Amino acid sequence: QVQLVESGGGLGQAGGSLGLSCEISGGTCSRCAMGWFRRQAPGLERQVVAAISWSNNNTIYGDFVKGRFTISRDNAKNMIYLQMNNLKPEDTAVYYCAARSGPPSYSVGLYDYRGMGTQVTVSS
Repeated sequence: QVQLVESGGGLGQAGGSLGLSCEISGGTCSRCAMGWFRRQAPGLERQVVAAISWSNNNTIYGDFVKGRFTISRDNAKNMIYLQMNNLKPEDTAVYYCAARSGPPSYSVGLYDYRGMGTQVTVSS
């Protein structure tokens, strides 16, 4: 069973930075694309924030984070990261790490595995 465990997040200030990490363990997710999605509040649609291919040569970003967030991965360590810069209050959300067998996707429903999530709160 593939498991994803997020860490990082917490409280940040508008204009500041925070970083998220995610470790993938257990089972196998051969050449999985990895990504982050978020839910800003219960009942709101989940949004794919960023995703990256196994080979690191293909990344996608939601328009709302382009130029501010950077996704990266270290396959040797089974880790992915999300560096969040120039934070905005609207970035407040629960952020989830996710993985799928296939290329990066903007569709949350196409991800096969996800973590429990970590809260990010940005104050103005």
